[in-house]
Amino acid sequence: MSNKSLTGKIALITGASSGIGKAAAIRLANEGAKIGLLDLKEDKLADVQEEIESAGGETIVAETDVSDPDRIKHAIQTIVNKWGHLDIVFANAGINGKVAPIEDITPGEWDRTIETNLKGTFLTTKYSIPYMKETGGSIIITSSINGNRKFTGFGMSAYSSSKAGQMAFGKMAALELANYHIRVNIICPGAIKTNIGENTFAEPDNLKKVKIPIEYPEGNQPLEHKPGTPEQVAELVYFLASDASSHITGTELYIDGAQSLL
Repeated sequence: MSNKSLTGKIALITGASSGIGKAAAIRLANEGAKIGLLDLKEDKLADVQEEIESAGGETIVAETDVSDPDRIKHAIQTIVNKWGHLDIVFANAGINGKVAPIEDITPGEWDRTIETNLKGTFLTTKYSIPYMKETGGSIIITSSINGNRKFTGFGMSAYSSSKAGQMAFGKMAALELANYHIRVNIICPGAIKTNIGENTFAEPDNLKKVKIPIEYPEGNQPLEHKPGTPEQVAELVYFLASDASSHITGTELYIDGAQSLL
């Protein structure tokens, strides 16, 4: 019998093609979980699938848009059809979106960020619940220090609002789902080396209108904090997915090397 702690568990990960999602998929697979890999483009998931399966793991790939109810519902159903149940949900997909002053963000740009990050988390959770109610499980939401403990991301009002919303949603869900033994926790990474920059659309010239210059007395500059790695975040995801965190729910966990305390 395998001594891997997640043997027999079925995990679903959105935004699984890179960064935190990819690292979490590999980490959970290494502990024996079967992994449903969800992202916008199937071809982007090929390397992740190959890495997991070459090490003896099992995966299924589903192309989806987390902001589209029909597509995310179908993707989750595809995973359950293959393996019969669902134990772990990592609602991780997200974008930075438009980075600009509030007056320069269009309603459409605002909606895109909110729909991907907040609505996507809602839909992923909503359509997973029916398959988790009988046996319980763990839902993990990727939020951020931005919008929860740090508010100096000038131009990131849409992003920070979506991340604050995820925090409230996760806590509400934790209470609502407790009777089904479904735990819900929210991770809040700081700067992590990922490719989220590909979905960041900054307007440097316009940002000059709202950025507040901060000057520190000579010799009193804050410590320079290096970005974390996706693998470090994946260790936290694994902990929350496992029975080691069985009494933790409705909790936000910051993983930023104290970056947000400066």
